[in-house]
Amino acid sequence: MRSYFPVLNAMGLIIMIFGLLMGFPIAISYYLEDGAHIAFDTAVLITFTAGLVLWLLTRGKRRDLRVPDGFLLVAATWAVLPLFGAIPLTSYIGELSFIYAYFEAVSGLTATGATVMTGLDDMPVSINVWRTFMHWIGGMGVIVLVVAILPLLGIGGRQLFKAEVPTPMKESSLTPRITETAKGLWITYILLTVACGISLWLAGLEGWDALIHAFTVTGLGGFSSKDASLGHFNSVPVEMVVIVFALLAGLNYATHYLALVRRSPRPYLRDPEIPFFFGVLILSVAMLTVYLMQFNAHTDLAATVRYVAFHVVSISTSLGLATYDYTLWPMFAQLWILFLGSFIACSGSTGGGIKMMRAMILYKQVYREIVRSLHPNAVRPVRMGGQPVSDTILHAVLGFSFMYMVSIVTLTLVLAASGLDIVTAFSAVVACINNTGPGLGAVGPAENYAGLNVFQVSVLSFTMILGRLEIFTLLVVLTPVFWRR
Repeated sequence: MRSYFPVLNAMGLIIMIFGLLMGFPIAISYYLEDGAHIAFDTAVLITFTAGLVLWLLTRGKRRDLRVPDGFLLVAATWAVLPLFGAIPLTSYIGELSFIYAYFEAVSGLTATGATVMTGLDDMPVSINVWRTFMHWIGGMGVIVLVVAILPLLGIGGRQLFKAEVPTPMKESSLTPRITETAKGLWITYILLTVACGISLWLAGLEGWDALIHAFTVTGLGGFSSKDASLGHFNSVPVEMVVIVFALLAGLNYATHYLALVRRSPRPYLRDPEIPFFFGVLILSVAMLTVYLMQFNAHTDLAATVRYVAFHVVSISTSLGLATYDYTLWPMFAQLWILFLGSFIACSGSTGGGIKMMRAMILYKQVYREIVRSLHPNAVRPVRMGGQPVSDTILHAVLGFSFMYMVSIVTLTLVLAASGLDIVTAFSAVVACINNTGPGLGAVGPAENYAGLNVFQVSVLSFTMILGRLEIFTLLVVLTPVFWRR
């Protein structure tokens, strides 16, 4: 019989580390005396104690994690950690039920940014820091952070890392050792976060707001310290900084890391996703600007470009911050930016969706089939970066894309059956599975998810985890064959 004690042991360690990470908002709460320290004290005590007990009870059963163990641990981590992440929120905000607090924590850790909370402007700084700090932790993946520590405790990390990190890093490591790979990615992530925070501060945000939004932008989350999101500041320099760093966060962190280590821009020139990434975004901004000008959506060309450029970048990269209620645009423009969020973010980024790499492979496979229909004997392999793509990868991409569409349709029907109108149901599912945050209709940028009932937010909590783990990591654990001996 398969033993799950090693998974539980590693889970205990992860929970303890998560509890220690709460020390950051606790320190801020005590420093600012904002009144939230009791909620955090309670959360740390419960979280660390639960992790410690689980770790102690299973420490005699440790061994290296196998492939199934890695899938189970990753899925369990993303389902369990929000239980503890929700404790400070529900402890401080008494009227916030635990189901809604869990939804908020899932949204934080999956870097989605869909919120059920209001009154953010008057919320303690430490609470808003915790919400966006969860973005930052989950953006790169708390598993990748822990994988640098697990080998020191005799727990192998390679299977864990492969289950967590999207392609193409599943196929190869940046460095010979998995621990060094994780550390390299996190160093790059931290440097980008620091640069973003300083830039936002120089652009005019106050210190805490700059920190909060730096966590949000680099994690491509969407939580803000303001109910009006980034529109509260009404600042072009701030919006420009956010656009730049959202674009950087939407690129492959492996590319950033290689460029940093080699001190050369060549890795960017060799990344096959980047031309398509910027090409689609530029064309979309130009197209929507011309389109909205026909409807006089904004006062002049400059205002149109400003709002279109920001929301095209924000929604397509799955950042999800807003400066304007874009549901006032014609429906085509709304659906277009929601559609972009399904594939723009590059593989290895903190963004959601199917990723640009898979979209490119799908496009090239479709084009190959068109050529084959005209020339049945033609040999035309699908290539990425000059290298042929194997049939194994093609089949995996096709399978993933099929399950992605099936998931959207199924979950939309479930929400529609629960009473939501079809626009709200569809956009909520797309926004959550792509980890984008705001949708359309009743969950648009001028609203939030607080109007949904317990069943609906529970479905969307599952949807966010499904999208964050790129569907198969979670579905593998839910299949009966996984639990057989």
